[in-house]
Amino acid sequence: MNVAFIIDEWESLNPAKDSTLRMIHECCLRGHMVGVLYPHSLTIRDNITYGFVKMLKKESFVLNNFNSFYKNMEFEEKMVPINVFDALFLRKDPPVDSIMLNFLDSVKDEVFIVNDIDGIRKANNKLYTTSFHDPNNEFIPRTFVSKNAEYLKRVIENFGADRMILKPLDGYGGSGVIVIEKSARKNLSSLLDFYINGKTGKHYVIVQEYIPEADQGDVRVLMLDGEPIGAYNRVPSAEDNRSNISAGGSAVKHKLTDEEIRICRRIGKKLVQDGIYFAGLDIIAGKLIEVNVQSPGGIVNINKLNRVKLQKNIIDFVEDKVQEISDFFNQKEFRLNRRKIFKQEVSYEKINH
Repeated sequence: MNVAFIIDEWESLNPAKDSTLRMIHECCLRGHMVGVLYPHSLTIRDNITYGFVKMLKKESFVLNNFNSFYKNMEFEEKMVPINVFDALFLRKDPPVDSIMLNFLDSVKDEVFIVNDIDGIRKANNKLYTTSFHDPNNEFIPRTFVSKNAEYLKRVIENFGADRMILKPLDGYGGSGVIVIEKSARKNLSSLLDFYINGKTGKHYVIVQEYIPEADQGDVRVLMLDGEPIGAYNRVPSAEDNRSNISAGGSAVKHKLTDEEIRICRRIGKKLVQDGIYFAGLDIIAGKLIEVNVQSPGGIVNINKLNRVKLQKNIIDFVEDKVQEISDFFNQKEFRLNRRKIFKQEVSYEKINH
């Protein structure tokens, strides 16, 4: 199988923490041909989408541990048509790169992409939770989104609770998430002005019901093909309200409750319908806070806490999907030809540095 990973930068990966590296490593263990590229590496030649891809050299593989694998990896950069890959992982951090998605539109019917391009367009921001039908707010917290500062001030002033959550619509990793108190109304105008009025124009802001149990952290659930495959509890530090690991939170072992399993099952079918095969859910006290679809993390922590290797489940799933697609279109010969293309130097254009 030929697998590509679109990431931010290879140098930005942390071998001790990075979920993407676990999946790349697993692909290499299985003998798959692996390439990494960046959104700006996509290009068009003769109406065909290519990428300046860093192909991992098999002779440089050190597979016994992740640090050695990461530090010793060598690449050969080549100009490769994207449709020679069987599968492609989108592992770029938010916000979504719309130009990147436009490039990939041309290959989405030829390459199995995790997650689906149209699904990413639907689900790449915090509004996606509102697409799960929950008129009585049974598992979705009450949420208000606007660029209108006066409207949001009225929402906060008229809301029954003393606390609410304020966050940018396009934030990730806990960036910009704050707790606002009714007692701090004098600061509200300046806060909303800061969040809404940016250099690139007005930005949407979310005001959301505060869940008191947030003080004890949230639960990150990893979903694969509509089913939960692992979870852990993210506990905030004493100095920060946010439980995100990137914001200083700590990872604690967690077994999903019946209520959390019901939430996963309730939304799992829609995730798959939208082409969101691999996602991270953030749940607090039975309320779904966010759905992370671009580059969900948590594999490393779940693996350590439960002595599992979730990357095996994920690559198993991708292999099965690629085989399923191949069988459906009766393209075994085409897949063999793809592998031959990779091995023929004439099909590549080496990049001269």
